[in-house]
Amino acid sequence: MTQSLALSLYLLWSRLNGPRFAERKLRERLLEGKEDPARIDERRGIAGRPRPDGPLIWFHAASVGESVALLELVRQLLDDHDTLSVLVTTGTVTSASVMADRLPDGALHQFLPLDARPFVRRFLDHWRPDVAVWTESELWPALICETKARGIPMVLLNARMSKASHDRWRFLRGMARSLLSRFDRALVQDGLTEIYLRRLGLPVDRMEVTGTLKEGAAALPVKTSELESMRAEIGGRPVWVAASTHPGEEEKVLEAHRLAMRTNPRLLLILVPRHPARGDEVANLLTAGNWPFTRRSLGEGPEAEAPVYLADTMGELGLWYRLAPVSFVGGSWEPIGGHNPFEPAALGSAILHGPYVTNFVDIYQRLTEARAARLVSAPQSLAEAVDDLLSPDRAAAMAHAAWEVVSAGADVTERAKTVLLDMLDTSQTQTGARG
Repeated sequence: MTQSLALSLYLLWSRLNGPRFAERKLRERLLEGKEDPARIDERRGIAGRPRPDGPLIWFHAASVGESVALLELVRQLLDDHDTLSVLVTTGTVTSASVMADRLPDGALHQFLPLDARPFVRRFLDHWRPDVAVWTESELWPALICETKARGIPMVLLNARMSKASHDRWRFLRGMARSLLSRFDRALVQDGLTEIYLRRLGLPVDRMEVTGTLKEGAAALPVKTSELESMRAEIGGRPVWVAASTHPGEEEKVLEAHRLAMRTNPRLLLILVPRHPARGDEVANLLTAGNWPFTRRSLGEGPEAEAPVYLADTMGELGLWYRLAPVSFVGGSWEPIGGHNPFEPAALGSAILHGPYVTNFVDIYQRLTEARAARLVSAPQSLAEAVDDLLSPDRAAAMAHAAWEVVSAGADVTERAKTVLLDMLDTSQTQTGARG
């Protein structure tokens, strides 16, 4: 297998200097609150629990969105294969918390080791995966090379590559080719990603355009008691949600809300920052704008006289999307790239979004063609859309169209499951032959 000079130099550095650099990085991240002190050894490749007996598929997902997209696939794999175990690795504290709550029995979570070869080897020595799966575009060179060197089948799943990522890798084309050629299969989200990966050296006969796993993901969970309680508190008030918002978006959302309240004085906005840690920042913004509001993180509910409810908690989008017939999906009024529109679509909420949706171009195009999503370019158009969709018939028609697009995504999960189980069978056959 060919290996570029850049990759060879990186691997040498990773072996000789990687651990020292990684330790310094871990100290910095601990001070910044970005690591779990009780599990810091996992970042060094030291396992936090024993390897289960029997076959094991290892999935790596960078953070919350990628790991949540895997949940339905993981559940189906475990349901279909009695002796199988699943390991999911991520790199953020938040994703670890989400996985602790939502992984099914038979699946476990660990933090990914940093990309120092001694750490990586220690990790692989312990877990000995039968199949290794990378999701989206999280490519760590030492981890990829060490996994391939052990003869472990490797899959790039739910693969997505933006133009910016493609352009960065283009300057290391030889290294990209060396890494990508190590994957046995790639299930990619869209045709544009396929083009980018082909240009960077992934053989076209190993790629298959399947769509995104986020289409086939199970609906976000909710506690029934919490949903009923919140519905009672909101009563008959009209309600909409602005979900996963970023700095620069809340101001525009609030302006739209003020405009929409001219025709709907009792209108309630549920405002959900993408990062709950920004709760104080958004609360200060509301205070500065003289907005009466209540706050979820303080244990408060929506009050009749407060036009805004600040939902600054983690993992409750399933609740907010079920309550609101209209959803503005954030990360789309700032050049973030947008967030997952299938989550509100699966829960019967009409979808509004801004122009920056590069992370989900194909998906939004399909939703738009089905009249299941609507572009709003400014606060005025957002207010008009909210006002229009507060009509139950219009919101219901749009939400139903979105649900039909989402329901077609079950095939994506089924295809991924088939590919992985086939590779698992092949891997076990080869291991038996070697034994």
